[in-house]
Amino acid sequence: MGKIMKALIVTRVSGFLPQFEANNVKILQEMGYEVHYAANFNTVVYGKDNHRLEGLGLVCHQIDFERSPFSPGVRKAYKQLKELMEQESFDLIHCHMPMSGVVARMAAQAVRKRSGRKVPVLYTAHGLHFYQGAPLKNWIYYPVERFLARYTDRLILINEEDYKRAGKFPIRGRVERIMGVGMRLERFDAWKKEEYSIGRKVTDADNGVKDIYEEYGIPEEYGILISVGEITQRKNHIVMIDAMKELLDLPLVYVICGSGPWEEKLKMHVKEQGLESRVKFAGYVDQIPGVLKQADCFVFPSFQEGLPVAVMEAMAVGLPVIATGIRGITDLLEHTKGGYLVDDWEPENYAVKVRRMFSERGGKSPVSREVRRQDMGQWNRQRIKEFALPVVEKKMREIYRSVMEEYNENVTDINVDL
Repeated sequence: MGKIMKALIVTRVSGFLPQFEANNVKILQEMGYEVHYAANFNTVVYGKDNHRLEGLGLVCHQIDFERSPFSPGVRKAYKQLKELMEQESFDLIHCHMPMSGVVARMAAQAVRKRSGRKVPVLYTAHGLHFYQGAPLKNWIYYPVERFLARYTDRLILINEEDYKRAGKFPIRGRVERIMGVGMRLERFDAWKKEEYSIGRKVTDADNGVKDIYEEYGIPEEYGILISVGEITQRKNHIVMIDAMKELLDLPLVYVICGSGPWEEKLKMHVKEQGLESRVKFAGYVDQIPGVLKQADCFVFPSFQEGLPVAVMEAMAVGLPVIATGIRGITDLLEHTKGGYLVDDWEPENYAVKVRRMFSERGGKSPVSREVRRQDMGQWNRQRIKEFALPVVEKKMREIYRSVMEEYNENVTDINVDL
């Protein structure tokens, strides 16, 4: 009986893997790996607990990661991870997220130097902190990532801007680009949008999906603008809240799906602005496609993104999108084709785009508002096929295979064709 091959996936928070990396777990398991998962299981994001890890066949290890690179806890996490790597003798390490990506690569290099055992290390950057237009403080991460590239066998990027910039790093291996985490488009087939006139439509509430008109007392003749994402400063929901003050003459309500540290602050802002009837907080939503289907337009004023899954989900349903033209967004959307790109984060400019989507004929286009929204939604459904799971899965299999071939002369026992 041969040696059991072990792969380690590392993320700072435990919710990241079931949200974005479950398919990579499946790929590695099909290739014959026993997959281990190191994270801080006391810090859960993208859910309320760790129940989504059940049934994935993972061997889990608690690492006391903290968010801040200046925290004294960083040294503790580094030590824990280094000891884990020494004990388990992993055959492949794949890390994600900025803080855990730094600690994991430093720990792997220390173990490599001490033991002399060479193990491939992969890092997927789901949006580098430094990007065109980023605050100056974000660029402190540039020399760190550039330095750590020499300890990285595959640096995997998910958008064009990051891919071009990382291509100049002195990397030990290669820079690769994938089309995001892979969209399971069949999940959205039953929820694709078919009715583009605003106002309440037939809902799928009987199938366990929240009826957002009924739930939040939205008048049946009103249309719904919707955002999905953690309620943080970075997601910048306040821009659309303030834009709603400019849109009181239109029958529209803005619904925010998600939770987070800025939730109470935004609720207070809504109350102060007298917008309680026009802005609704839906909290964490399990059945996103069914809720998106009830909406009329997706809005996304985020400051920073890698390749936003929330926007991709809206596109898969067939919603038109209004978003700021930043990195990650421009990889997905084309202005006037799948929606509207906004040049900045001014509420007035978001209001202009919303008004154009719902109350004007759209420049030189002779089509009605409803037809224009439908055309945009259908364009998005076609565009998102380029980011489908089979496309990403094929690329990830190639990446795993290639990096193992570099470290092992004989990898014929690794099943990569499933």
